[in-house]
Amino acid sequence: MARLAAQAIACALPLLMGPSIALAQAGAACRQGGTVAETNACAVQDFQAADTTMAVLYGDVMRALSAHERPQLRQEHSAWLRARTTQCKQATRASEQQPEGPRLYHECLTRETQERRMGLMRWLSMDSPAKP
Repeated sequence: MARLAAQAIACALPLLMGPSIALAQAGAACRQGGTVAETNACAVQDFQAADTTMAVLYGDVMRALSAHERPQLRQEHSAWLRARTTQCKQATRASEQQPEGPRLYHECLTRETQERRMGLMRWLSMDSPAKP
């Protein structure tokens, strides 16, 4: 019985993790101007690169802050992550069942992630972190 449950979880995991994993497992290679699956794969790769860059910056900022500032950044960043996902899901809701839906969703995530850089950099400046 436990083995059956483990198999079910293994089969469902790609679906639960979203289109990024599903595309990667489908073997879609990124090719700009290619098929829908190939351009979707490019959007996923672009988002993953932007997200990784932001995660590195977030870690750098956390290390640069004093211990009493870190909880505020952690809270702000967590709220931003939730808002990014919600905003992009809402913005692309009409196209989510379309073949280009994953591309549009990941392009939104990429834009939002790249814009977050300024918010993180604010923590390193002399500005108060609470300022927008």
